[in-house]
Amino acid sequence: MSTAQRRIRVLMGKPGLCGHDRGIVLVVMALRDAGMEVIYSGRHNSPESLVEVAIQEDVDVLGVSILAGGHLGLCERLAKLLRERNAQDIVLLAGGFIPPEDIPKLKAFGVREVFRDGAKLEDIVQFIEQVAGERAAA
Repeated sequence: MSTAQRRIRVLMGKPGLCGHDRGIVLVVMALRDAGMEVIYSGRHNSPESLVEVAIQEDVDVLGVSILAGGHLGLCERLAKLLRERNAQDIVLLAGGFIPPEDIPKLKAFGVREVFRDGAKLEDIVQFIEQVAGERAAA
């Protein structure tokens, strides 16, 4: 079944030790309000557990929020695990306190887009709708 025939499925999670989740909860609610099926895995997830849930739940998008640093290592690990599990068709997104100079590095790892602190919720929703449509057409 393509995403054109079903709602867009998104897994949102917080890898690492950061306990701040207000921002990701707002994103989850915005995605839900836009008609997407959203799974929020909560805080303190390992990259391995996030990738496992993303595959089991057949999501279109895996979004992670990282506020306490470690975004380069965590996102590199997530992208590597998706490739190892032959699930690189799952769109990987990152958000949080990410310095602009790190964005090219994250994209080189396989992160499709980075939404820094202060990103507009409607921009995140629109981007996910766009990439999910591309994924369905592929």
